Amino acid sequence: MESAKRIKVLQIIARMNVGGPAVIVADLMRGLDSSRFEQKLITGYCAENEADYLETVATDITATRVGGLGRSISPMADAKAFFALVALIKRERPDVIHTHTAKAGVLGRLAAILAGGSAVRIHTFHGHLLHGYFAGWKVKLVIAIEKFLATKTDYLIAVGNQVKDDLLAAGIGTPDQFHTFFPGLPDPIAGTVEESRKTLGLDLDKTYCTFVGRLTQIKRPDRLLDVAAAAVARGLNVEFLVAGEGELFDASQERAKKEKLPVTFLGWRKDIDQIFAASDIAILTSDNEGIPLTLIQAAQAGLPIVAPRVGSIADIVIDGETGFLTSTQAGAMASALSALVTDIDLRDNLGMAGRAHARKYFSLAKSLKDHADLYEISQKQ
Repeated sequence: MESAKRIKVLQIIARMNVGGPAVIVADLMRGLDSSRFEQKLITGYCAENEADYLETVATDITATRVGGLGRSISPMADAKAFFALVALIKRERPDVIHTHTAKAGVLGRLAAILAGGSAVRIHTFHGHLLHGYFAGWKVKLVIAIEKFLATKTDYLIAVGNQVKDDLLAAGIGTPDQFHTFFPGLPDPIAGTVEESRKTLGLDLDKTYCTFVGRLTQIKRPDRLLDVAAAAVARGLNVEFLVAGEGELFDASQERAKKEKLPVTFLGWRKDIDQIFAASDIAILTSDNEGIPLTLIQAAQAGLPIVAPRVGSIADIVIDGETGFLTSTQAGAMASALSALVTDIDLRDNLGMAGRAHARKYFSLAKSLKDHADLYEISQKQ
């Protein structure tokens, strides 16, 4: 009996810089059943100040690099990338073209239209592209482009419920087109608190609150330092760990040193599971988020979370049950942090509930099944 034909999927993403979209795409490349799916990864190059996930973590994954597909906008480079994508699609003749992130979503879907063929078009919105990234007329332009492209796309995926709701409210896509697929992560591999702290050289008797993320404007590391300053003013016995790099790394480190804040900057790290295992509380201070994978990792580690009520964070953090959702004001975040620092039982209870929530909704197996089912359904319609 002849085996079933594999579904050929082109995964197209602007760049594989360290972050949520790169992790999700890498997990699809690794995790989908190779007897059912033939996948090819198409991506651009990272900027000089960005860590490339394919070079630092997912070194086992092979990608076809397309010059000009990276994040920066340049008419000449973008046109070159566009025609390179058209040629790739014509040559590969995929069954599914799955685009990720804004720029790849535009160039990839337009290239699919020009290339012709019968490939199903799928696009994933990994974040809230309408909030915090563009201003004024640019937001209107982005909405107009996405409205048009949605009419040329078979399926739209949102990584969180609020992401989907905001896009629909803006007139992008229809409810029938959208699927909400939560990101899924493998179970963390880390030792006990004591083992992890010993490995990292951390004090066994201190309380650690950990921030993991890029130190960029939208992540608001300045707000994190405001929270640290408020914690000092309140006399809280807590130390802050910051794992991540970005254009605001030096300025953040200089301010913390100048103000003598209890903040340790770890730089970019591969051992996030171990850092969370050594921590007591996780915190995020962003102006905007899609559904941050770092908070899923924190929940998997059994940490209560303090985060602003932005984006789809509420899909991860259930206020008062697995952590605290606050306004974006540093004072409000410091108050939530204070409740956790001063009450060990509360920390433990919220952390255990968060771990159970993460296991139920954010497993890697569930995410892979969601995508595999959609790819297979798309070939039957």
